[in-house]
Amino acid sequence: MAGHEIPEPADRKQVADPGSEPLTVEESRPSCDPAFRHGVVVGFDGSMSSERALAYAIGMAHRHSSGLIIVHVANRLPTTVWAGCEPPVFVDVPDHRTEVLGLELACADYLAEVPWVLVERGGDICHELEEVGREYSADAIVVGSTHGIVGRIFGSVAGRLARRAQRPVIVIP
Repeated sequence: MAGHEIPEPADRKQVADPGSEPLTVEESRPSCDPAFRHGVVVGFDGSMSSERALAYAIGMAHRHSSGLIIVHVANRLPTTVWAGCEPPVFVDVPDHRTEVLGLELACADYLAEVPWVLVERGGDICHELEEVGREYSADAIVVGSTHGIVGRIFGSVAGRLARRAQRPVIVIP
């Protein structure tokens, strides 16, 4: 019809034609800040081993002139799982520990050298660290090692992650 125009989308991207090819996985993924693409992912929970891993990851990101993606994974499984019972549902309780860690990191002078972001996830630590690494196309994942009886009984996060990750995993003792 004369005088009728198809409006452009608000984000100024071209609307796909019905006959065009589907988007690839890379194109369909939500984009993240370019400063953090190919950055360094580090698991952090405030423990001594995670603080050592964070210190190493800061140095690595600084040497590579890349961003640092600090990931805190809140394990939101009910205690019945640890007792061997099936959970009725997964508990989605807000984790205020991430908020406290974020405030501590924001006040830390040693993070002034690199751009960083704190990402909160809930669920299995290994899965979530690998997922964040995939989302940001991370060059490496840095984690602290687990010492003691807990790591021997349940298996360490570092060991499980090293066996299944699709990118290099650096384990800091």
